[in-house]
Amino acid sequence: MVELLLDNPMRALLLICSALLFLGLINLPIGYYTFLRIIITIGSVAVIVNEYKGEFTFWVIVFGIIAILFNPLLPIYFNSKEIWMPIDIITGILFGIKAYTLKTK
Repeated sequence: MVELLLDNPMRALLLICSALLFLGLINLPIGYYTFLRIIITIGSVAVIVNEYKGEFTFWVIVFGIIAILFNPLLPIYFNSKEIWMPIDIITGILFGIKAYTLKTK
């Protein structure tokens, strides 16, 4: 498993994003969620840059939506943890799927 992470830093970033999203399901201080927004936006933009080859694919669109939803500059507030929880779960699963489907260069 360690070789898999060290072989591809992008995979490591995506798995970290996934883990941080699942960690966000518990009650943590507001500072964590600001940190989470920053990291998830960075991870989403990294996927977009890595995947965009002149056309909009499934991954580019999905992670574009994620980047907009989690962006820290113009945050979207749902004012309820119950709304964010399924979003965090789905987003964490998407980051995990993308991490394991990355092609090694």
